[in-house]
Amino acid sequence: MKLLAPSILSADFSNLNQQIRLIEMAGADIIHCDIMDGQFVPNITFGPFIVNAIRKITKLPIDVHLMIKNPDNFISEFVDAGANYISVHFEEVVHLNRTINGIKESGVKAGVVINPSTPVHSLSSILEDVDFVLIMSVNPGFGGQKFIPSSIKKINELNRMKKELNLNFQIETDGGINKDNLKDVIIAGTDIVVAGASIFNADNVSAAVTEFKNIISSI
Repeated sequence: MKLLAPSILSADFSNLNQQIRLIEMAGADIIHCDIMDGQFVPNITFGPFIVNAIRKITKLPIDVHLMIKNPDNFISEFVDAGANYISVHFEEVVHLNRTINGIKESGVKAGVVINPSTPVHSLSSILEDVDFVLIMSVNPGFGGQKFIPSSIKKINELNRMKKELNLNFQIETDGGINKDNLKDVIIAGTDIVVAGASIFNADNVSAAVTEFKNIISSI
């Protein structure tokens, strides 16, 4: 089953409750939260407090993507805040196996993220341990960026590795996904589609979610 995870990075935070209600009623499957600290990436977003506030207003799973320095120091806070998925960057975590297993032991799905410049084969030693892999199809740090076309090759490669190793982790893709490239991303092997600006910047947020879902279900 292919899932849609709208990213609230592009949502109207002055009316976040309503924004979440709109995507929820339209059929969104997961809420994606981009956590940035201004150090690992050149932007600052929000922390566990907002994740906890979201948890109180929705029953949808919450997917927390940690674009931060020293994520191990904060994982327990996001677990306590109500995260259902937590992913950390391959480029930042030194003891990746320990971090991934620590997340799983807390009862949360654990994922690893790779930036556009990080090759997929770098993940070969961790794929048996993760619940999902997040491929960044833009350079992380800002919403609304243009999709990097070579990401399709990376999704295909990861999907081949998954099948060859007979593993069942989910493939998530995040960055610049819109209705024009959505089919290509899904056909390549993506299980969880993250979309921010193309949903929350639309004239009708609910209609944008419905359109995404219809495209996904048609493949």
